[in-house]
Amino acid sequence: MTSRGQRFLDSLQDGRNVWVDQEKVTDLPGHPAFSGTLSTIGRLFDLLDDPRRRDYVGYAADDSGRFAHSSFLVPYTAEDLAKRSRAFAYWAKETNGVMSRLSDYARSLVAGWYGSRKQLGKLDAGLEAKISAYYEEARDNDRFLTTSLLDPQIDRSKGLDDKRLAERYLHVVKETKEGIVLSGAKMIATGAPYTHDFLIFSFNKLDARHSKHAHALIVPAGSEGLHIVCRESFAEPDGQDHPLSSRYDEMDAVLLFDEVLVPWERVLLNGDADAVWKLRSHVPSNSLAFHQTVVRFVAKLEFVAGVTFAVADAIGVNGFLHVQEKLGELITQIDTIKALLIAAEAQAKPDPATGMWLPEPTFIDTARSIGTKLYPRAIEILQQVGGGGFVQTPARMSQFDGPLGDLLNRYFEGVSVGAEQKVRLFKLAWDLIGSPLGSRHELYERFYAGDPVRSYANQYLSSDKAALIDPVWKLLRQTR
Repeated sequence: MTSRGQRFLDSLQDGRNVWVDQEKVTDLPGHPAFSGTLSTIGRLFDLLDDPRRRDYVGYAADDSGRFAHSSFLVPYTAEDLAKRSRAFAYWAKETNGVMSRLSDYARSLVAGWYGSRKQLGKLDAGLEAKISAYYEEARDNDRFLTTSLLDPQIDRSKGLDDKRLAERYLHVVKETKEGIVLSGAKMIATGAPYTHDFLIFSFNKLDARHSKHAHALIVPAGSEGLHIVCRESFAEPDGQDHPLSSRYDEMDAVLLFDEVLVPWERVLLNGDADAVWKLRSHVPSNSLAFHQTVVRFVAKLEFVAGVTFAVADAIGVNGFLHVQEKLGELITQIDTIKALLIAAEAQAKPDPATGMWLPEPTFIDTARSIGTKLYPRAIEILQQVGGGGFVQTPARMSQFDGPLGDLLNRYFEGVSVGAEQKVRLFKLAWDLIGSPLGSRHELYERFYAGDPVRSYANQYLSSDKAALIDPVWKLLRQTR
């Protein structure tokens, strides 16, 4: 029987329009920009076929005992929520937290919609049936999903009242009996070249007069007229010299719609800006999806800390007090996000409307907000600990087998490791701090959750301010 990973790879040969440089890619699994990443994803899919490990990442989705990934599990108990968390953590640790869009985020949105389908069905007459049908299709066929929510950066000082922008932002061109036809662009779609479907809707609330831009869609990646335009590839072929870039380059892309037909069964909402915003800001589905991002972030902070500790050990600086202070700071980062995650899960409760067991969103939001500052600081600490050593490694690991091998072994030796292991370690660290992949990740962690300034402001606006202010006035009244 063909493994799930192989079926996933085979499914990508659907005629999709993926562009890298000026080349239209005809063989995604064989293309150097994707081969390492797709090999990694394929192995993750195969975990569901492994009787020893499938319980860590999946659940029996039907009476036949067929396993589906736990991101599709709609949680109605604390045990269900813990099972979801365990699956997120397992995939994150398998990829060292470096792969952030492995489909479990977008799948969680769909699971949340499905768990709320009766409530969401009030937004549109056909929505409940569409959500149910798609959820079952995606779950039973291991659909890889990603989101694309943002509009292209053309002129952020203007909005949709500017006709030039309105025609370039994704909009409905016409409606037919088969579906709606759209043109325009969406960004940033991480994992776009190898996703099966895109979840597409507006990131910000739209005014009612901009109805042709108001939609919530599930768009097949192989749709005719849809062009997936990739950024420059950061993938590297040599795993010895680029241990992260050779495995974990999640491609980002812009989606260009050139009169793309989206069938009615994949059009969740159309023309109703208020309904689209209610779906976009839906607390249960967002809670399940945002929960995944925090679980994954713990794994990433642990990985950066582990690399930094290993570098400090290798060069003998772990005994200096100022270095120990920095290494201790990395521990506090991990414990802070872990504590918020534990609090969110411990204070989870059933949603009154749906009965779904949801993590406490305030702790999830706090973890996501402070993560925008913690990760750049973690990378800065790694830079400070290793210093100039990161640019003093041989260009290729293969040089140890060349004519200078003996000299390299002599002069690149570390305190606790031999020269080759030390150089391997420093190349791994460079992949985190200095490579194109590493720079992309710092940018990603700053902005993947949206504008961090707006996120902090929203936490203030939505908080129970009276609970904090009232005791102040109570004390002042008592001191009169």
